[in-house]
Amino acid sequence: MNKKILGIGNAIVDIFVKVDDKFLIKKKLIKGSMKLINRSEFEDLKKNITIKKTVAGGSVANTMSGIAYLNGSPSFIGKINSDHYGKLYIKSLEDINVKFTYVKKKENLSTGASIIFITPDSERTMCTYLGISSNLSADDIDKDKIIGHKLIFLEGYLWDKGVSEKMFKHTINIAKKNKIKIAMSLSDIFCVARHKKDFYNLLKNELDILIGNENEINKLTNKKNLLDSINQLKKLNKLIIITRSGNGSIAIKKNKIITCNSVKVKKIVDLTGAGDLFAAGFLKEYLDKSEIKKCLMTGSLLASKIIQKVGARL
Repeated sequence: MNKKILGIGNAIVDIFVKVDDKFLIKKKLIKGSMKLINRSEFEDLKKNITIKKTVAGGSVANTMSGIAYLNGSPSFIGKINSDHYGKLYIKSLEDINVKFTYVKKKENLSTGASIIFITPDSERTMCTYLGISSNLSADDIDKDKIIGHKLIFLEGYLWDKGVSEKMFKHTINIAKKNKIKIAMSLSDIFCVARHKKDFYNLLKNELDILIGNENEINKLTNKKNLLDSINQLKKLNKLIIITRSGNGSIAIKKNKIITCNSVKVKKIVDLTGAGDLFAAGFLKEYLDKSEIKKCLMTGSLLASKIIQKVGARL
């Protein structure tokens, strides 16, 4: 198998639910945010909902599924338990030709799951029980599973625990020694707010590619507007991708700026996975050595397709 890209991220089972705004208010949830919850909160929320769909998720896994859709050859490492959700997780990925290279074992915590509340305006609000997924450690990352790839894609969400920081550094270390490029997504504005300094240092010293939306990028640079952020980031000599929803996308390549329009859609159904699938389109073209403009265009195309259906699978 042609080993091009390895995704490392939270292995989370996505549970899709349709709710109204009143439900979010009642549960004190901030629309559009991702809230980490514990097991009892997860079980409590599950009592009050009607499940529409369940599928293997997690930001990076969604990106790998998009790359598989484009006939790429993605692999994924994420920590699961050998429980019901864990088995469902593996099958869901293998069904779409994403190679799952983590060796599952009996764990003390259950497989992670995220309840995704979709409101009538198509916005999604997530309550995530990380379970065992956040315990992905350096011991789970086998050097042999990394060598041979062209690119490793990590997610900002993973930085949330002390163990994960070591895992990140261990992975980056192996990648650098073997001339493998490292890309990362910023994941979420609250995630960036918590780890701003760490993320900026990672970008400056370790990453080759960073992907984030306009709000996340402004939060990372401490700027009020995108132009100021771009001017600051140009100095870093990196490939930085900024998504702007309906306003298209921008790439900063060293100190050059490349822009791309978004693909217009008739009706937005669900915004889940828009950023993840944009990353899939971009990274697949990047690995195929396409021009940056084409990378942005394919990213936009995949994002436009995914927002016209429920969930993050094409």
